[in-house]
Amino acid sequence: MPLSLPKSRAEIRRIQAERKRHAVEQALRSPFWRPRLEKVRLERLEDPEEWRKIPILDKDTLRSLSDAQFYGEFCIKPDDGICEYWRSGGVTGQPLFYPRSYRDMEYGLEAFARTFDCAGAEPGDRAHVSFPLGIHPVGQVFARCAAARGITVNWAGAGTSTPSVLQLELIQRLKPTIWLGILQTLDKNPGAYDLRFLERMAVGGSAAPVSMIKAYQERYGIKIIQAWGMTEMTPLGTVSILPRDLAEAPPEVQYEY
Repeated sequence: MPLSLPKSRAEIRRIQAERKRHAVEQALRSPFWRPRLEKVRLERLEDPEEWRKIPILDKDTLRSLSDAQFYGEFCIKPDDGICEYWRSGGVTGQPLFYPRSYRDMEYGLEAFARTFDCAGAEPGDRAHVSFPLGIHPVGQVFARCAAARGITVNWAGAGTSTPSVLQLELIQRLKPTIWLGILQTLDKNPGAYDLRFLERMAVGGSAAPVSMIKAYQERYGIKIIQAWGMTEMTPLGTVSILPRDLAEAPPEVQYEY
């Protein structure tokens, strides 16, 4: 049963404390991680110094693994089998195709669906999904999760099939209340279009320039949620809900995206 959404930062800290040990125990099942975690004491994971013993994993380390090493040593064979392969971003370097078990998918789709919950979207809202619908999963996952939340969805996609001009034509015709995609997909001059019907944007992929986000916020009062491109963690691991007025936000919030 998925966890209910925490209601406070204190509750988030409690959940994190409880799940840290499970996360490390799970990693110890991996031949890749086991020797890297042998000095970590499970009973002291709440001590920041103990947590710092866990080596940081970077993309270059993952890219250095062969397919046989990645699937045989890094990944943990799921008890319920592999349901899907999801591709990492692969904007730089070789993309990874990592397996997701059936249980992974249950929780992963729930986490993606909660992006809509955190944005305040409700049944009856209309979503326009401008993330790619190809081999990277993010577009089809957001579209599937919109339907799961009772939200009308247009699987618009991106790229040559739906370039920026067509995207904006569809948005004008169908008048969605929430738009999801890479902000640069749309025209960089938001003042050229009437988007007053849009209430929310979920912006993913690479970070959009502050000036572009500010233009949409100031002209239309759109609530913008910035989620970094990280399907492995789901948007809830990185999401940042930006204030309507960036000028009133403290500096640490202004630059979260």
